Amino acid sequence: MANRAPGSLGLVQDFVNTRAFDPDQEQIPTAEALGVWLGERGLLHGEPVGEADRLAAVELREALRRLLLANNGTAPDPADLALLNRVAEDGGLRPRFLAGGHVAVEAGAPGVPGALGRLLVAVSDAMSAGTWSRLKACADHGCLWAFYDRSRNRSGHWCSMEVCGNRAKARQFRSRRRSSAGA
Repeated sequence: MANRAPGSLGLVQDFVNTRAFDPDQEQIPTAEALGVWLGERGLLHGEPVGEADRLAAVELREALRRLLLANNGTAPDPADLALLNRVAEDGGLRPRFLAGGHVAVEAGAPGVPGALGRLLVAVSDAMSAGTWSRLKACADHGCLWAFYDRSRNRSGHWCSMEVCGNRAKARQFRSRRRSSAGA
């Protein structure tokens, strides 16, 4: 996939894309499905997952999606940042100082809180590396798919110019045409 985010940021992209809007599909509709999804990615190691965990994961996913929309030009909601801070605290995120003047953030909590914390470690790493702003949600509000903007000037708006970009341009064309016909 050409718009796949590099490294662990791709994991965040995959997490946000567990919900698709066009067509409407949910990959984590149950606690069991969330457990499988997290386990397959090495974020959870057989710990039990309950419905409250699934709801917390969905809440985090949608906050991340809104922050990806902010990377695409909308205003960020401070409540979404507050949620990330709460999830980071619940996940036991803490710095670990390494040789050579490096620092790594790691999640110390067990279970789903730790797994969600590990997702936020990827967000933190991407913010530090300067790649976070390239992960965006499609500007087509019927799509909202997470994509990695590889354009030189970071100006990408749609997950796919061929699909969502063409839809937006066709809507703009029809709107201009109606406006000029009514004038």
